[in-house]
Amino acid sequence: MTRLNALWGLALLGAGVPWAAAAEPALSPEQADEDFAFQGEYEGTLNIDGQAIKQGVQVIARGNGRFDGVGFHGGLPGAGWDGSEKATGSGQRDGDELVIENAEGNAKAIIRDGKMTISVDGIDLGTLDRVERKSETLGKNPPSGAVILFSGKESDLANFRDGARFEKGHLREGFTSKDEFGDYTLHLEFMLSYMPEARGQARSNSGVYQQGRYEVQILDSFGLAGADNEYGGIYKARAPSVNMCFQPLLWQTYDIDFTAARYNESGKKTAPARMTVRHNGVVIHDNVTVPAGTPGGTQAEGPGPGPIFVQNHGNPLYFRNIWVVKK
Repeated sequence: MTRLNALWGLALLGAGVPWAAAAEPALSPEQADEDFAFQGEYEGTLNIDGQAIKQGVQVIARGNGRFDGVGFHGGLPGAGWDGSEKATGSGQRDGDELVIENAEGNAKAIIRDGKMTISVDGIDLGTLDRVERKSETLGKNPPSGAVILFSGKESDLANFRDGARFEKGHLREGFTSKDEFGDYTLHLEFMLSYMPEARGQARSNSGVYQQGRYEVQILDSFGLAGADNEYGGIYKARAPSVNMCFQPLLWQTYDIDFTAARYNESGKKTAPARMTVRHNGVVIHDNVTVPAGTPGGTQAEGPGPGPIFVQNHGNPLYFRNIWVVKK
């Protein structure tokens, strides 16, 4: 086995390990546990079999000092990953050091002080640096004529139906715009809470519904496969082309071009809704059809405009810089 194959043979460890009781979700680094400093993305170049190979790794906190790791050949998702099979591993934090190993124990990644050193058979392959990516559309200003739903002021609550909540300059999850829209472009920024002990659909879950009918999922899917019920999925209809979920407590963006379904005079649907979705600046759905509405919205699929609706699924999230350009 070459060093490259050994490195990419990391096996998922730790199945069946008992987890500590879930901690309160964190909406700032100050509220997070000691594991938070290790979670995130690592990137750099390794010397593998005499070749300089770009490598990306996502490290996911699972609670109680345990972590999963996912490796990407060529770089991080949306930033060089070549789409080849991902490596997976797991490890346990010991104080200020985290060690991730493969099942055989010959491939090892050690994280200390924001750097990941990788070795195979005791031979150092190189070091990756912890990075925090930023969406190219983060902080994007609304163009002239945009409908500004939330700009960071408490007075912006007047743009939403009863129940919208303002906290520390942000909107909390669970709000519905008073304005209703047909075809449009939506810009939305949001922060996932840090919930390391939670799993699956209980991990920072929400969703943004186009016209209150069609959900684009919001979920802490950092390091996961990118299924249609995970972050970026058009819920239970289409999986994203790439999982662009950043780690929790970083601001992320959706930019959604939405074309409403068409109906004839008798109310029969003649063309389905369509969407192009950019997640953190990367196209994850390119003018795809949406066959039907999503349960849990404000209204059933049908003719006529609808609101921007963000779901309250019982998990805390922050939202900001929300605006719509009507077409």
